[in-house]
Amino acid sequence: MDDRQSKGGKRLFQIGSLLLLAVFTFLALFPFYALLLASFKPVTELLRFGLNLKLQPELLSWDNYRYLFSDAAQKYLTWYKNSVLVTALATLITLFFSSMVGYALAIYQFRGKNVILTLILVMLMVPGEILLLPLFEQTIALGLIDTYWGVILPAAVAPFVVFFFRQYALGLPRELLDAARIDGCSEFGIFFRIMAPLMAPAFGAMGILTALGAWNNFMWPLIVLRSEEMYTLPIGLYGLLTPYGNNYNILISGSVLTILPIIILFLFFQRFFISGMTLGGVKQ
Repeated sequence: MDDRQSKGGKRLFQIGSLLLLAVFTFLALFPFYALLLASFKPVTELLRFGLNLKLQPELLSWDNYRYLFSDAAQKYLTWYKNSVLVTALATLITLFFSSMVGYALAIYQFRGKNVILTLILVMLMVPGEILLLPLFEQTIALGLIDTYWGVILPAAVAPFVVFFFRQYALGLPRELLDAARIDGCSEFGIFFRIMAPLMAPAFGAMGILTALGAWNNFMWPLIVLRSEEMYTLPIGLYGLLTPYGNNYNILISGSVLTILPIIILFLFFQRFFISGMTLGGVKQ
């Protein structure tokens, strides 16, 4: 009887958990559904009733998306290409340098190692807004204003990504290091040929988070970029907001398409994301 009650209690707990998660999922997807529905409606309907969940099939059309890919909205496609380029470069550069720094802090023993690790932990506690002014002055001194490199380079070595790779690398088997050194493999060869493949879950997890941050980055590109043809999507779409609503056909449908790359990225790398965050969080 106790076993049956125990199994019944577990069953009720599972059902309750699923219902609770279903409610949270609905609440999370609610704004996206409203945005998707609004992207198929005429601009006049948006100005009259705003975002709503009223499904009116007679009003739905592809006109906003056709306009989005027409010559009149060419600037949107330019912003989209800029965002893809900046996100790809920022993700690759950040993963490359941050993984090497985190790996070195975990594997090697050298003077000043604890000082560097302490500075990284301190940087994790410093709000990014405090660093905007000194970063801006350095960007001006290097002549990187209104360039993609001015947007990308300040995050080339991200403290959180370095710390995550360091934690993950602490669990790598040291026996492989000794065996590779005996075979005459260089330190760079050990990292790129042996250790980096073992860190694939960490690369997947940090790749998604880094790409998401670079894709949605607004404040720093707004400060660095000056010309409209250099804008990324967050800056370009923000510039379309006017009291007259004459750009809502680009703003709403463009916002929907802005979500797609991140969804595709997560669908391809979600397995690495889950395993990387799980394993990286338990290393000592």
